[in-house]
Amino acid sequence: MRAKHLLILMMISVGSYAQQYEKSSSGITTAVAGNEVKIQFYSPSIVRVVKSPINKPFSKTSLSVIATPIKTVFTASSGSGFIIVKSDKLSVRLNTKTGEIRYQTIAGEVLLSEKPNSASFTPFDDAGNKTFSISQSFQLAKDEPIYGLGQHQRGNLSQRNQKYSMMMQSNTDDPITFFQSVKGYGVFWDNYSPTTFEDNATETYFKSEVGDCIDYYFIYGGIADGVIAGMRELTGQAPMFPLWTYGFWQSRERYKSQLEIVDVVKKYRELKVPLDGIIQDWQYWGDNYHWNGMGFLNPEFPQPEKMVADIHAMNAHAIISIWASFGPKTKPYEELNAGGMLFNFSTWPESAKDVWPPDMNYPSGVRVYDAYNPAARDIYWRYLNKGLFSLGLDGWWMDSSEPDHLSFKDTDLDQQSFLGSFRKVRNAFPLMTVGGVYDHQRKENVEKRIFILTRSAFAGQQRYGANTWSGDITSSWETLKNQIPTGLNFSLSGIPYWNSDIGGFFLGSFHKKLEDPEYRELYARWVAFGTFCPMMRSHGTDAPREIYQFGSKGTRVYDAIEKFIHLRYSLLPYIYSTSWDVTANQSSMMRALVMDFVKDHNAWNVNNEFMFGKSILVTPVTQAQYLKQVVNGNDTAWAEDFSANKSTSVYLPAGTSWFDFWTGEQVAGGKTLLKETPLDIIPLYVKAGAILPLGPQVQYAEEKKWDNLEIRVYPGSDGRFVLYEDENDNYNYEKGIYSTITFKWDNKAKTLTIGERKGKFPGMVVSRKFTVVLAGTSQAGHPGKIVDYNGNAVNVKL
Repeated sequence: MRAKHLLILMMISVGSYAQQYEKSSSGITTAVAGNEVKIQFYSPSIVRVVKSPINKPFSKTSLSVIATPIKTVFTASSGSGFIIVKSDKLSVRLNTKTGEIRYQTIAGEVLLSEKPNSASFTPFDDAGNKTFSISQSFQLAKDEPIYGLGQHQRGNLSQRNQKYSMMMQSNTDDPITFFQSVKGYGVFWDNYSPTTFEDNATETYFKSEVGDCIDYYFIYGGIADGVIAGMRELTGQAPMFPLWTYGFWQSRERYKSQLEIVDVVKKYRELKVPLDGIIQDWQYWGDNYHWNGMGFLNPEFPQPEKMVADIHAMNAHAIISIWASFGPKTKPYEELNAGGMLFNFSTWPESAKDVWPPDMNYPSGVRVYDAYNPAARDIYWRYLNKGLFSLGLDGWWMDSSEPDHLSFKDTDLDQQSFLGSFRKVRNAFPLMTVGGVYDHQRKENVEKRIFILTRSAFAGQQRYGANTWSGDITSSWETLKNQIPTGLNFSLSGIPYWNSDIGGFFLGSFHKKLEDPEYRELYARWVAFGTFCPMMRSHGTDAPREIYQFGSKGTRVYDAIEKFIHLRYSLLPYIYSTSWDVTANQSSMMRALVMDFVKDHNAWNVNNEFMFGKSILVTPVTQAQYLKQVVNGNDTAWAEDFSANKSTSVYLPAGTSWFDFWTGEQVAGGKTLLKETPLDIIPLYVKAGAILPLGPQVQYAEEKKWDNLEIRVYPGSDGRFVLYEDENDNYNYEKGIYSTITFKWDNKAKTLTIGERKGKFPGMVVSRKFTVVLAGTSQAGHPGKIVDYNGNAVNVKL
């Protein structure tokens, strides 16, 4: 009936002055060129556009978007050939002849336009369901960088002139159908089927294999942070992780016994090298027929509950590998199979024998579960809770959460999930499986914040307490270099937590393994990079990566690794406060320079630097610097050569001055310089006006109270920093049980104001000391000013 009414409206509008449309409480609906077009305000700065062929009714529930439209005041008007819908933030103009929609600011600046006549609906048979393949094209300004689109490993920051076949997530690529522009807007294409994104000289488009409708959101944020805030407003906010998760993590593929994993923690404690997390990888369940059995069936783990207790007794935490698939001899498999809740396609591991290449004389029978089915997610959690969570484990390593899809056949996607064909919902698989664990654990326990390390992601996954890692990458300088823009574009897609395997997963060409001098240098540089990622985690195969595998105290590589681990812990007050900014204010930890220096065009495409939080600029060293060739007869080899310090080029964005973190030297912005980079130095520059809290030397995150923090002030501009503290775990912060102290630096008066403490929580430090120093003076031997603080405002003249 509605479609018939719209068809009548379309017919009577021909030859008339104004296009007919229906107005609702949130937007308008009209008909253009045989399609129903709906323009709907979700907020004054977020617009949803839905297009579908007339007389083709459908229903859709978004898997990513959880927001509902908020009441928005808007106007709608029409003229000859157009309809204009306006809020107090945006003007949306629909051309009723070509179907083009144009987005403008209220001041008249054109942000984005659809390409005229570009909405496409091509009939498609999706496993017996008559639907469409859909596409929509946009036209971007010629020199307009765009960012996001999830995780890709090509090394580019701007996504202009790129084409991605977003068939499905893979081990190292996580497509997310969202991009944002340097002009301060973003576009989220709300579709989960195999999708192509392309930007070329004539258009920028999304094309999806399956879609009853074109469905996308236009988000205007003004700046990158505003766009990300809008994306999270639509798809969910990021909850806080426990403090301990920001410490150092050790892992390997894999610890093969209970004794081995406990001994690693013991060794770190004996060496007095900080450690907070250790991870048990696969095969603790025994053989591949019992794959992911969610229990310790391997006889090398005879007392798993004691294993966890022993780790906890050393003030460390443990998480464990779980998968989205099950072996045929597991209890979850039996129950899921009986309910028709298993997919039937080739996945890892293919063979029941733990050999490479797979011995297909012994097929494993492992199958992936239907994570779209709420009953299947219930079963998954029930076994996870009983078999592992009950042991006291502290989080989950959700491996192969894309999931692994081997020997791919297109007919695999014809299989039916709970929500229709697998093809229709394929790219939302990680969102559903990670979300299932998060939702169930929140119901089970609120005393332990959820932490999930996962290999794959889709839009909205930030709401599920997950940190995504970049997959099983190879060990090389090129890979390390590419991790920087990979992580930044992932962050620019609205998901703030990301990390990589420090040192790379596969050693690849490093046949001498840890004895290879080039790899040892690469690993040390990767540790430095990992110090400034949302998670600092060493992991890999082919050789173990614990610090003591690289020598002993007093040797160059060991000392560099130890130095950066200690640096990570001294930055915990800054990192934890930044994590609160992520949760409370929709911020990001890893920040492309364009996010904070959009007026500096030279910063738009910098792909080898980033801001860690809003104060620290990081330039990882991504090439070998301390190698020399040694010729011995007919043999040539590489050896370490530390006879002279090398340097690394650093660009300092314009609009502020900068301080060398290591020396305190002040440098003007807007230029490139060379920074000497011995093995234990990564170029770090702190923005003028920054206020940096530094914590005590500890062996684990909660070893000491923050009762005497160093507050380092970087002059040259006014500044502000909010120190956030809470119970370090549980969800009481959601009830307002936390405290904040706001520090403000008045550069002209050379005065730091430590504001009145707001809020409280059990165990809070009531009276404390702050040691306040000006950047550069502490390095010169000045002790700074010691301030007694009991929660009342204090002014400190420097």
